[in-house]
Amino acid sequence: MPGNGHPYPPLFKKSNSLSIKKDGREEEFIKEKIVISLIKSGSPPEIGRAIADEVEKITEEQIKTQVIRKIVLEKLKKRDVDWYKSWVSYDESTKRLSKYDG
Repeated sequence: MPGNGHPYPPLFKKSNSLSIKKDGREEEFIKEKIVISLIKSGSPPEIGRAIADEVEKITEEQIKTQVIRKIVLEKLKKRDVDWYKSWVSYDESTKRLSKYDG
């Protein structure tokens, strides 16, 4: 485990909580996006906020959105497999993302 306390290595040195989009654009990390997505997947708002809070602690450094998504999905799957499946199904159908491992 890297020295930053989570299993994913930092992308760059500490910055102002930026996420790196697939196309390389930098975007401010907004945890409410995670909360909204989790609610849409069927999880209660308090679970969405709890997971987003956990992710926010990790995003003190720049991090790819794909890594954020993987972290969120891991945490969601541990709480409720149906919510996890709902999120994956939505991503696959609307965003045309590849299938997730797990």
